[in-house]
Amino acid sequence: MAPLRFSANLSWLFPELPSLTARFRAAGSAGFEAAEVAFPYAEPPEALARAAQEAGLRLVLINTPPGDPEKGEMGLGAVPGRQAAFREGLEQAVLYAKAVGCPRIHLMAGRVPQGVDRASVRGEMERVFLENLRHAAGVLAQENLVGLLEPINTRITDPRYFLDTPQQVAAILQKVGRPNLQLQMVSGRKGMLFRRRVFSKSTVKEQWGHDGSLTTVCSSQDIFHWQIMDGNLTGNIREFLPIVGHVQVAQVPGRGEPDSPGELNFPYLFQLLEDEGYKGFVGCEYRPQGEGSVRRHHRGLEVATFVLGQAGLPTDWPVRSCTPPTSLWDSEHPVSPPLN
Repeated sequence: MAPLRFSANLSWLFPELPSLTARFRAAGSAGFEAAEVAFPYAEPPEALARAAQEAGLRLVLINTPPGDPEKGEMGLGAVPGRQAAFREGLEQAVLYAKAVGCPRIHLMAGRVPQGVDRASVRGEMERVFLENLRHAAGVLAQENLVGLLEPINTRITDPRYFLDTPQQVAAILQKVGRPNLQLQMVSGRKGMLFRRRVFSKSTVKEQWGHDGSLTTVCSSQDIFHWQIMDGNLTGNIREFLPIVGHVQVAQVPGRGEPDSPGELNFPYLFQLLEDEGYKGFVGCEYRPQGEGSVRRHHRGLEVATFVLGQAGLPTDWPVRSCTPPTSLWDSEHPVSPPLN
């Protein structure tokens, strides 16, 4: 049973630090061994690689470029008429991933056009997405990279995002028919309820290999989204972890640190991931609260140490009862755009 490994999401953590280089240093000082950045494209890839190396960090996840934020774009994979831009962005992401040694790229699907009924464009957007994913799978396979798909809840986070349920992701993965697509799981954000007739543990293992391995494209798991949309985290984690390529965590409903007030019992969830044999990184994609973030992240790793069985649970770890989720406006990234 391998211990969990944690990565610092530098688009969210250490917001008081103005530069990405400073955030790398802070993450290394806080004890992280890895980092992830949503959109690193304002920095030259060589500078990014140097900053990560000097901080003693591995970069384990980046996103494809979002498109034109001024036009409300948040990814281009499923957006009709933007196929060429998606492929250009994919090439840019691959260039960065190779330069910094990052093995995973989140292939962002994008949003349903403003003012358009989702059902009326679902078929066309899915066709475009399938076309782009097949292209991406080939490109990533050539570079030995992994692609991730992440459904984002439309209840709170992004009402227009195209990938809004894990069932939809499961169906798309089957239609693409490539062994290099996986799911990204984010703690607290997305509910995940795959129909067993679509993916069961046996069919997943047959397609992905008995160890859940993959060649290029997979999905990521955001526990924050899963809790808001569906709950049933124990069952869903056990059932679908074989197709998960990356996990991200935040408390519900406030999207704070795992030990901030909220619904989720992270010592239990971390232990569950470890017991189920998860071997990837757990990304800390939360909004720092309270005291100085460097001190907070040191404290967050105390919890990780507890999970790894190397120390007792911190004495001031709060005991909280579960409460139903409350309505909380959130965005896929902080109110201020992520630091690139």
